[in-house]
Amino acid sequence: MNHQQYIGRFAPSPSGPLHLGSLVAALGSYLRARSQNGQWLVRVEDIDPPREIQGATDDILRTLEAYGLHWDGDVLYQSERLDTYQHQIDKLVAQDKAYYCQCSRKQIKAMGGTYDGRCGRLTQPHISGAIRIRNTAGIDRFDDVQMGEVRVDNNFATEDFIIKRSDGLFAYQLAVVMDDGFQKITEVTRGSDLLIPTCRQISLFQMFNQQPPTWLHLPLICTSPGMKLSKQNYAAAIDKAQPQISFNAALAFLGQARVSPEQQMEKMVSQAVAQFDLSLVPKQTEIIQA
Repeated sequence: MNHQQYIGRFAPSPSGPLHLGSLVAALGSYLRARSQNGQWLVRVEDIDPPREIQGATDDILRTLEAYGLHWDGDVLYQSERLDTYQHQIDKLVAQDKAYYCQCSRKQIKAMGGTYDGRCGRLTQPHISGAIRIRNTAGIDRFDDVQMGEVRVDNNFATEDFIIKRSDGLFAYQLAVVMDDGFQKITEVTRGSDLLIPTCRQISLFQMFNQQPPTWLHLPLICTSPGMKLSKQNYAAAIDKAQPQISFNAALAFLGQARVSPEQQMEKMVSQAVAQFDLSLVPKQTEIIQA
């Protein structure tokens, strides 16, 4: 029997305030962790400065506190781990497990939309450009706690994907895998917008000789099919001053019974944890907001 302690996490990017969709992801991961008597960590994914909004990180953390979602330990900032990411990339390139690529989006479109690995076969390799990993794992299926077996298009699953962009920024796939490993995350509970890319993260874990966490993807709140509620489409920020209404709305989207709003947030959160039932969470990737 495995007695490893459950460790979950919520990992927002500071590209704006939390909205109802991000609250569903935060609350879902929190309830799952606490219902397992586990830890709940917060990680700020601040490695894409062009998309970040000044003051967003502090606003996100204060919002979580206002909603009674208190994390364990210190917040981990990806921006403080850039040297670690670079060291990993340097090692991969030195071992010919990653390589530079200068193919444009137009060229990849001409390949049929999937990069064909051509830069990795050059007799004189490029010494600049984006960096792609040699995808020797090519995981094209995995089991999700909520969604069951997930199968992914093989072309996507086996593609040599980018781990460092041509503009010098580290790719999400690399950073998230390294950080989940570093923080010893046992299960990733998050929105279903990341369901398909999970295969690439599992491939990286395998290529890094690490045990991946289990995966649990929650339904997304969408304004219309395929259009998730997001900062990019100007989703309204949730209210920090009166969090009870949004808290219960998030519970409802997760299929959970509402809790009495006539009490302090800490008591609402405790009640929500006590009655959390994963089997009631909708087994779908999208829920259209009425």
